Amino acid sequence: MVMYVVGAIAAAIWVYLLHVLSRAELWFWRFMVGSMGLFILLMIFVRPWAVEPLAHAVAAIAGVFGSLTGSFETYIKYGVIFVNSASGSITLQVDFECSGIIEIMAFVSLLTFFRVYTPNERILVGILGSLFITLANVLRIIIVCEIIHFGGVEMYYMAHSLIGRIVFYVLSILLYFYVFTKPQIIRMRVGRFTYGVSQ
Repeated sequence: MVMYVVGAIAAAIWVYLLHVLSRAELWFWRFMVGSMGLFILLMIFVRPWAVEPLAHAVAAIAGVFGSLTGSFETYIKYGVIFVNSASGSITLQVDFECSGIIEIMAFVSLLTFFRVYTPNERILVGILGSLFITLANVLRIIIVCEIIHFGGVEMYYMAHSLIGRIVFYVLSILLYFYVFTKPQIIRMRVGRFTYGVSQ
């Protein structure tokens, strides 16, 4: 309860700061304050009830692949994945860190205050980007499970902490390039010169 009160006070201060920065036309600072503030507020108000459904969704989607290949079994209700290998079995818990909630909230927070897009474009890109992050996370979990299944339980650390994360972060970098970097370059305007398509 205390956290929600603090969050409500922080939200009021945040909205006031955004108003001041908008009136002063300090767009860079509005982007920084806006995206960081929104991320914190999402972590306070949305994360508690979004983690479990998202974790179950990730486990369910990954479980389809596991059922088709017979490499691992998923218990959606508990967000648990059971991986069998020649050297033994291991149980993986799809929890807060593995749900992808932090990455989705960071992405949405940055996109909300990224002025290259129109409001409608932000909504569409936000939905598609969040879906991409979720599927990238599913792919990461599948790769981890497959490495453990074929390589043995002793491959868990390398699969989870190294290979899985590298795959996920490479996909995240591609997403950020196509969502943030490329549109910024294409729509950049210098004087009368623009990289955008001629109207």
